[in-house]
Amino acid sequence: MASSKTRARKLARAKLNRQLAREAESQRRGRQVRAGVAVGLAVLLVGVGTAWLLGAFDKDKTPAAQTQCEWTKQDTSANADLVDKGVPTTSGLPDTGTGTMTMALGTGTVTAALDRAGATCGSASLRYLADQNFFNGTACHALTHTDAEGYALACGDPSGKGTGGAAYTFFSEQPAPDATASAAPSAAASASAAPASLRFYQAGTVVMEPAVSGSQFRIFYKDSTVDSAVHNYSVVGQVSSGLNVIEAIAKAGTVANDSGADVKPKTEVKIQTLTVADTQPTTEPTGSAAPTQSAAPTGSASPSATAS
Repeated sequence: MASSKTRARKLARAKLNRQLAREAESQRRGRQVRAGVAVGLAVLLVGVGTAWLLGAFDKDKTPAAQTQCEWTKQDTSANADLVDKGVPTTSGLPDTGTGTMTMALGTGTVTAALDRAGATCGSASLRYLADQNFFNGTACHALTHTDAEGYALACGDPSGKGTGGAAYTFFSEQPAPDATASAAPSAAASASAAPASLRFYQAGTVVMEPAVSGSQFRIFYKDSTVDSAVHNYSVVGQVSSGLNVIEAIAKAGTVANDSGADVKPKTEVKIQTLTVADTQPTTEPTGSAAPTQSAAPTGSASPSATAS
């Protein structure tokens, strides 16, 4: 009888141990599930918080501004003729239509349409400096008058030497038309011998040499062809009125400058004021506002050319 009771107690104890083991296993699994859920929730909350901090849920999220122009600052300590006026902004610049540059000289006023689409950076640079009165009271330092250099009035260097200007440069933009691309048949032989880098500048073309100066500009008063390997000009606009003022300056001639070069205007040419403003809307057909270069005279080695 004792043996039967002992066996019963063992069986009952074994059954209890199995129940306890199952309950312990169930509790262990429950803890694992709860821990996994907690970790998942923590990761989710961290992800949501990070996204919120980064602005993922902003309703009025503004896209990053696109860089339009890059300005390279120059060392004013290495060149005392440079003037530090800061640099224009790199984005948000007008890149459609035209701007109006008005230059009041002692002998008359010259107005030019700046091509903001084709020369966004050049137009922006002139506007930025004009808004600071950078050009006011400065002299136009050179009047070139040879086939090699072209026929142009150079301005924009307060030092008057041609070695200074605003202390920054920028990348070249639109070039002038290739002078040999559309040569007249009668000039084909001579055109074929011309340098491939020869560019045509119609009278009234406004250019800058951005790799050299952020402020100097030239206005051609006579049709010219210039080797871009020597002067890598960017076309920034076209004179709309007052070209005769520059032609009169050229007619007066030149004298030697301080370096002995015969390029200084004989009659001092001082910019009283230079402003750049948005061009007011006109009734002209769409697409007619951009400054253009008209075709060269028939039989000339200069091509028909267009500069936006």
